[in-house]
Amino acid sequence: MADPYKSLGVSRGASEDEIKKAYRNLAKELHPDRNRDNPKAAERFSEVTAAYDLLNDRAKRARYDRGEIDADGNPTAPFGYGGGRPGGAGGPGGFRPDFNDNADIGDIFEGLFGGRGGAGGGGFSGGFGRRQPPAKGANIAYRLAVSLPDAASLAPQRITLADGKTIDLKLPPGVEHGTQMRLAGKGQPGPGGAGDAIVTIELKPHRFYTREGDDLRLDLPVTLAEAVLGAEVRVPTPDGAVMLRVPKGSTSGKTLRIKGRGFHRKSGGRGDQLVTLMIELPSGDADLERFVEGWTGAATNPRAALGV
Repeated sequence: MADPYKSLGVSRGASEDEIKKAYRNLAKELHPDRNRDNPKAAERFSEVTAAYDLLNDRAKRARYDRGEIDADGNPTAPFGYGGGRPGGAGGPGGFRPDFNDNADIGDIFEGLFGGRGGAGGGGFSGGFGRRQPPAKGANIAYRLAVSLPDAASLAPQRITLADGKTIDLKLPPGVEHGTQMRLAGKGQPGPGGAGDAIVTIELKPHRFYTREGDDLRLDLPVTLAEAVLGAEVRVPTPDGAVMLRVPKGSTSGKTLRIKGRGFHRKSGGRGDQLVTLMIELPSGDADLERFVEGWTGAATNPRAALGV
């Protein structure tokens, strides 16, 4: 990832308020819901979100400024020693790993120079003969791309870890872009036990769903006959298609509600699916054109309330 300060367009000395303001402006401009046909905007949105996640965390920002971690939150190797990311690891759904070292500087020097106490395999601290507990292995950070329908229905996500093993990940209620999940013992092995896997959820833009708080919004095309006369139509939801009653005399922009088909809340319950009707007219339909030409209602002015 690029320098997070450059990604947000702020200086290194920027205040927390300046960072938040910069992120809000960029997130509003680049949000996938406003750039459905621009994949580069979605990539840029992910970049500025990751930059904000790092700079909004005081501890991580301080470590980055001191050069202890890079822009992805990975530790920088001391004296040119150390590995970096595992090659070729990754899984379905945009799953990609990074390594986060949880050992302190004493553990690093101990590993480099063999400074272990001879009696029990643990290093001594402070000259008092107390052995330090053996260090756990490094954590591994992953990013998992999840579709909006899967996030709304909490569909299990099959992922592949760096060691090649696959697991089914159960999404938590209230999941959103940036939610982090910890998988205990799924990190790098170490003398004190394995580290953890830290999974960050990234919600992917969808071709017809958008999120609105706990609700899921959908624009539904309907025919002129269905809108004028009313009809039962099939509507997709995260949990499968359902039948929806279009009221007689509906207009474009009318919003109907399907209860309980939105996002699961942390506090319990679930949001709704909001369905906005969009009347689609056929082009070049001679019968429809003749009907409208002879229709007396065509003379009315639907914009009269706007003063035009």
